[in-house]
Amino acid sequence: MKPFMGPDFLLENETARELYHEHAAKEPIFDYHCHLIPQQIAENKKFANLTEIWLGGDHYKWRAMRTVGIEEKLITGDADPYDKFMAWAKTMEQLLGNPLYHWSHLELQRYFDIGEPFNETSAPYIWDKTKEMLASDDLSVASIFKKFKVSAVGTTDDPSDDLLLHRSINEGKAPIGAIGTRVMPSFRPDKALLVQAADFPQQIDRLATAAGMPIKSASDVCAALGKRLAYFVSQGCKASDHGIPMVPFTLASEGEVEAIFQKALSGNTPTESEIDAYQTHVMVFLGKEYAKHHVVMQLHLNSIRNLNGPAFASLGPDTGFDASHDLPLAAKLSGFLGTLEDSHELPKTILYTLNPKDYYVIGTIMGSFQGDGIPGKMQLGSGWWFCDHKDGMADQLRILGNLGSLPRFIGMLTDSRSFLSYPRHEYFRRILCNLLGSWAEAGEIPLDIDLLSLVVRDISFRNAQRYFG
Repeated sequence: MKPFMGPDFLLENETARELYHEHAAKEPIFDYHCHLIPQQIAENKKFANLTEIWLGGDHYKWRAMRTVGIEEKLITGDADPYDKFMAWAKTMEQLLGNPLYHWSHLELQRYFDIGEPFNETSAPYIWDKTKEMLASDDLSVASIFKKFKVSAVGTTDDPSDDLLLHRSINEGKAPIGAIGTRVMPSFRPDKALLVQAADFPQQIDRLATAAGMPIKSASDVCAALGKRLAYFVSQGCKASDHGIPMVPFTLASEGEVEAIFQKALSGNTPTESEIDAYQTHVMVFLGKEYAKHHVVMQLHLNSIRNLNGPAFASLGPDTGFDASHDLPLAAKLSGFLGTLEDSHELPKTILYTLNPKDYYVIGTIMGSFQGDGIPGKMQLGSGWWFCDHKDGMADQLRILGNLGSLPRFIGMLTDSRSFLSYPRHEYFRRILCNLLGSWAEAGEIPLDIDLLSLVVRDISFRNAQRYFG
């Protein structure tokens, strides 16, 4: 019987163990998509306790705590940090089978050398030990990046952000100094696309100020976004990111798009078809700009957000009230990609979905747009959000193997707001090595360690490094 989450956790055969321990585990991390806060990186933040670094802003944990009956005061309220921590300990015992159980224990092991199960009994000791360790320089942001060999991180930034913190970090001028980790801004223009949002006029004003130009028309929106993208690229941007629920694809004339923009700017809500037409217009423009600047386009699809009206009114977005959507995507996704390809302006693209029903649709569509001599130009993104658990990651890897080229996959990302999330890369690498080891020992692929070790090293780090340039 294996020990609880011991050295061979998730590694079920000898080949898997060799691939992980001798190869995958030694690779650096290229965390190309996350939600880390640049200010905390710049100031080389040290965290006061596990509640601050573990529970602050983590809607995955908040959602789990509500599920087991924890009152909101102990989740997002003003309760004492220790009481919130104990509420999380009480929750943990009821999360067997949940990826949060594995992630939390990996974090305790890798950051704090704590191997015992986390529960209400062990929680007081864990609180004291981790609080003492967090106060040391060993767990500042710079030390965490160094410990986990984080080569680069891609933050998520609005086009109106000035990126002064990124510049300060990368030039070694911020308090964090020269850290050896590249902090790359990612272009997230959702607010300029959400023409239906009540604050759309205010968001356009922010964009106009950042771009240094008046925005009076839909064409001005595109021009302003183009200016800001060029600035982002000058500051090291390698990727964009889009979180709208579905790729839009309703072609309309410039006059029709202009009328929709003016309708929204005057405070009137466009219809669904009008929203789609405006978003299509802007997205096609942006796709071409990404291709021109060699920026990777990331599309996060099929989420439905803010389902609990009272909770949204009280707590705001990204607080644990979102879900998987089931919108059909084949027609719109293929139409959108095809429009960019018609003019040979389709950029490198990563397609994520919150609904695994979409994997075969995405996998087969993206196969139609590979090319230009770029290995894995179109990528099926790693299991995202509700899919980044053991089964979800393995399913994504198997389906990618069935439909495309698994050895060209660019691998895992944290998609996290927490500096404690880097063991998610380890979790993914263990699952990857176990899958390949199982295939090899079953005689489905050659038991060739030289070949397989190259594949796991590439997927763990090197493919992403090459893909993002």
